[in-house]
Amino acid sequence: MPEKNKRPSRITPIGAELGCCRVDSVVTVDARGQLVLPKEVREKAGIKAGDKLAVVSCEQNGNTCCIALIKAEGLEGMVKGLLGPLFGK
Repeated sequence: MPEKNKRPSRITPIGAELGCCRVDSVVTVDARGQLVLPKEVREKAGIKAGDKLAVVSCEQNGNTCCIALIKAEGLEGMVKGLLGPLFGK
């Protein structure tokens, strides 16, 4: 008997559009927890050796459902844009 509240697994093909997002590649995490961003993805995002990336995760029902990488240099503007209106700035 299938478990209740268990969603079926969905595999999205590489290159598929998901609203504002796109699946560009699928990567594998190694035994040390490391992964490689493909060259095409790094070039497209302008990520170079030594760049700092912030790891941002979203949770839904207590489970991490999304992990995003954001260039650290862009965080200040994003935080100001999100929180500035709350503080009248």
